[in-house]
Amino acid sequence: MMCLGRPKKGEEARRREQLLEHAVRLFAEHGYSNLSLETIAREARVSLRTIYRQFGGKAELFGAVIRHFSDLFVATLPLDPAQAKPIEDILVDFAREYLFRLTRPEMIRLCTQMQGETRQFPCLAAEFYSQGPERTLRRLAQFFAVHQKTGRIAALDPDFLAGQFIGCLRGEWFHRLQYGLAATPGEAEIETRSRQAVDLFLRGCLTAAG
Repeated sequence: MMCLGRPKKGEEARRREQLLEHAVRLFAEHGYSNLSLETIAREARVSLRTIYRQFGGKAELFGAVIRHFSDLFVATLPLDPAQAKPIEDILVDFAREYLFRLTRPEMIRLCTQMQGETRQFPCLAAEFYSQGPERTLRRLAQFFAVHQKTGRIAALDPDFLAGQFIGCLRGEWFHRLQYGLAATPGEAEIETRSRQAVDLFLRGCLTAAG
């Protein structure tokens, strides 16, 4: 006998993730102002009511999309100082995930779309920044602060360290990707860039105890 009703938690989480994946692709293709919730619902094969129930509206859905992707970076940065993994390995894990997600064509297009719509939707720009870059930087700063207490990271402003590390990862290369002057990197290139950036960064802030 088939059991009908609300999906189980695991199934509901999977459907939510699929909806967010559809949403990021559509926001990247159409921009924010030109995309309707009806289009998202149709492409994701969910009801409009489901979107309103889970997110509240288009602005909230957009914020959830950005937060979903920043969750993937943030999850690689444990704040437990007893974490057995070396700092270098943790930062490489973060860098690998960050660069892979950030350099996908749909994310490049989404960032470009955002730059064109910030004047019309200043609140949207604030939402994008708070749920994405700001949240990621805050977690990195917390991570560095934890390891400063153990004496493994130099006593510099953790916020400064977070900004410098992200800058080291992105560099001029990311601008070339945005302008279509560089190809989407594969796993091997991302691995190389991640390790080189982490090595360069830690040479400047890792203590002898690190």
